[in-house]
Amino acid sequence: MFKSFLTAVTILTASTAALYAAPKEDIAAAAKKLADADNYSWKSTTEGGFSSTTQGQTQKDGLTHLFSTFGDNTVEIVLKGGKGAMKTDDGWKTAAEVATDQQGPQRFIARMIQNFKSPATQGKELAEKTAELKKDDDAWAGDLTEEGAKSLMTFGRRGAATNANAPTIAKARGSAKFWVSADGVLTKFQYNVKGTMTINGEDRDVDRTTTIAITDIGTTKVEVPAEAKSKL
Repeated sequence: MFKSFLTAVTILTASTAALYAAPKEDIAAAAKKLADADNYSWKSTTEGGFSSTTQGQTQKDGLTHLFSTFGDNTVEIVLKGGKGAMKTDDGWKTAAEVATDQQGPQRFIARMIQNFKSPATQGKELAEKTAELKKDDDAWAGDLTEEGAKSLMTFGRRGAATNANAPTIAKARGSAKFWVSADGVLTKFQYNVKGTMTINGEDRDVDRTTTIAITDIGTTKVEVPAEAKSKL
């Protein structure tokens, strides 16, 4: 009798775990379908403290063309195969060339180029940062894990192991939502992160929302300036 009870509990536990895992696996599969598409466009908007907008186009071989706007400044960037270039007042420069510039904003953009991840990759990794996902109207939604929230608060670059001046995070939390088309392709995802970030002894409250909407799957044409291509 007791053995039967334990068996029933084990089956129920396994079934519950599988129920929670399935949506995350479905999102991963939807992100893979997006990555396997010949091309697509997207718009990423971040609001709250560090506001920015990015409009991009990418194709299956990795060639990516994007425009990122921070406040009143817009930069044009081209990437492929781990390499990137940025349009400057002096023409197109590689990420390495931009990184040697002493101006803070350009060095930040160089790091952004070097750490770029496509929306398909971001969507998959975001799902992995959630504790579980449940149906919420036409989307899948769930809370972020604490470590997932911490990573997103610092744009995935905590550097605590090697950088003594890296920010410390407290009360990190957040949520994520995913939208998938009828044919199983990831078309939109959104996440919000909250917490307190301490930088050089100064506490900063964070409440930031990022939304990435994917469009024109299979019909996007990625056109890149020849000078930019020569830098890749």
